[in-house]
Amino acid sequence: MTDEGFRHTRLAALYDPLDPDRGDLDAYLRMAEEFGARRVLDIGCGTGVFALLLAERGIEVVGVDPAAASVDVARAKPGSGRVRWIHGDATELPPLRVDLATMTAIVAQAIVAPQSWHGTLEGARAALRPGGRLVFETRDPARRAWEEWTRERSWQVTEVPGEGAVESWVELVEVDPPLVSFRWTYVFSSDGAVLTSDSTLRFRDRDEVERDLAGHGFAVEGIRDAPDRPGRELVFVARRT
Repeated sequence: MTDEGFRHTRLAALYDPLDPDRGDLDAYLRMAEEFGARRVLDIGCGTGVFALLLAERGIEVVGVDPAAASVDVARAKPGSGRVRWIHGDATELPPLRVDLATMTAIVAQAIVAPQSWHGTLEGARAALRPGGRLVFETRDPARRAWEEWTRERSWQVTEVPGEGAVESWVELVEVDPPLVSFRWTYVFSSDGAVLTSDSTLRFRDRDEVERDLAGHGFAVEGIRDAPDRPGRELVFVARRT
């Protein structure tokens, strides 16, 4: 079940305007170049920002996401015809043989249910060629990132084309480690509509992730720091054995 913020048509259209700085993707672009990836599977592609950046570089990309509204936003973007878009998840992929599979931003943590998480790892492994790599990030639970998820820290008003001013903020709902739940609120000035989106993330520690990867036929090649959040995230690089 995807969050309302990704599957609601009006909210999915806000994703890019409310988070225009995607400098966090630079590290993934560099890794795609580092590993010589010519074919990439972008798991949880959302509105297609990363998939389209890869496609601009001549890389063959498959983007998969369970939120139809987000995939629709991706398909409507210039250059989208260079990407193969799939509405679904990594547990139901067609036969693929890619060099690199990625889960950027919060994608890995948003896969909360253990069955879905293990299914995603298995799906990624099946899509990768032997020796291909899976790269994803997850916040270090020891840093307790959720303590900063308050209205005071997150409140903003953004001018969105076609919508006018949109007020937004996030608030914690529940902290029950390893699960953390929170709610985004959006207020539209154009018609006064108030929409909310509830989310839950799973904060896996390093040992858990390494065990899960090993259990699905991956060897961890390295754990890197996220340049946009130094010391706060773990970026796993795992090779299909």
